[in-house]
Amino acid sequence: MTDLLWPGDDRAGDIFTDAAVLAAMVRAEAAWLDALVRHGVAEPAAHDDLSGLIGPDDVPLVAAGAEAGGNPLIPLLRLLRERLKARNPAAASWLHKGLTSQDVIDTGLVLCVRDAVAKIQDDCKIQIEALVRLAAEHRHTLMPGRTLTQYAVPISFGLKAATWLNSILDARDRLALADHLPVQVGGAAGSLAAPVALAGTPIAVRGLIETAAGTLGLPVRDPWHTARAPLTGVTDALVTCTDAWGRIANDVLVGARPEVHELAEGTVAGRGGSSAMPNKQNPVLSILIRRAALAAPFLAATMHAGAAAAVDERPDGGWHIEWATLRTVARRTVTAGSQTAELLAGLQVEKSWMTANLAAARPGIDAEQRSVGTDPGEPYRGATDEIIDAALARAGKTRREGPIC
Repeated sequence: MTDLLWPGDDRAGDIFTDAAVLAAMVRAEAAWLDALVRHGVAEPAAHDDLSGLIGPDDVPLVAAGAEAGGNPLIPLLRLLRERLKARNPAAASWLHKGLTSQDVIDTGLVLCVRDAVAKIQDDCKIQIEALVRLAAEHRHTLMPGRTLTQYAVPISFGLKAATWLNSILDARDRLALADHLPVQVGGAAGSLAAPVALAGTPIAVRGLIETAAGTLGLPVRDPWHTARAPLTGVTDALVTCTDAWGRIANDVLVGARPEVHELAEGTVAGRGGSSAMPNKQNPVLSILIRRAALAAPFLAATMHAGAAAAVDERPDGGWHIEWATLRTVARRTVTAGSQTAELLAGLQVEKSWMTANLAAARPGIDAEQRSVGTDPGEPYRGATDEIIDAALARAGKTRREGPIC
């Protein structure tokens, strides 16, 4: 899957493609069928892992059939049953029994977004390592601080990098929410009526759900058909990432202006050119990262609008709007995460320009220092070292305790 009008989308690879969604829904069906057999609800002959029945080539057929029932699971299930019946009639008769479309679609979405988050977390590791290096290396690299687009007081680039680092660490902490995305099993109206009728008791059904969820590596919770916090929460975590990356990209874009010249993207052959002006070296990574940061909040708003529109025991449109929205924000965040990792790993810090810009900003930039009675010739660093050390310690503590992201 690629998106011609979202340059860089290919960085997301197979994550959350149509084929990946089909595969995730088949995994959910297979896990439930396996649980039915393992708990003695279905006969042993019904065991089947559903492998080899559905593939990427089936996407057009399933997509074409989705409109009739309003969701892609219905035509997928029809196709699965037809093919499964030829090799395992018992499994075909037990397939999907006790579930509803929303159970399988929601669980499939959870599996896909979990894969997206895993890739983002890997890129966060690269981002954090790069920022740890930049903050430490440039602790004493002085530059003009700017507020409201104007010179403020002198700062160090290490302090700026530490601020960036904290924003990435905040995003990393929010991403941990993905570890708690639950399986969805509720039956037709979220009461587990059919599963209880099949298994005999609510306790027995709990065992079924735990087994299926364990196969998928997902936690268990009560049905959340119309309680959409799991998906709005993970979307908010993705937007927290693009917020942090967009803020970094904005600083790079300002610093990369020729008249500022304090920062530059790493040089890559063929990147940054212009169709009309061969002299240009556009900071395209930062531009594309900023693009993602500008778009993501509105996608999150759509997810929240869908959650707020939930009604009865399955929303009429509010649920449906989530699917493509979640996929879009997930793939775009994966793309921006990869771009930000590359940006920070190759970022060029122009120390001489920072020094020159600071000198040009004087004496005005030292006005606050004079106002508090300190000689402008003396250091005016405030708690810079402590702030940098705290950010480095926060990142370092995470490395000692486990994965960075």
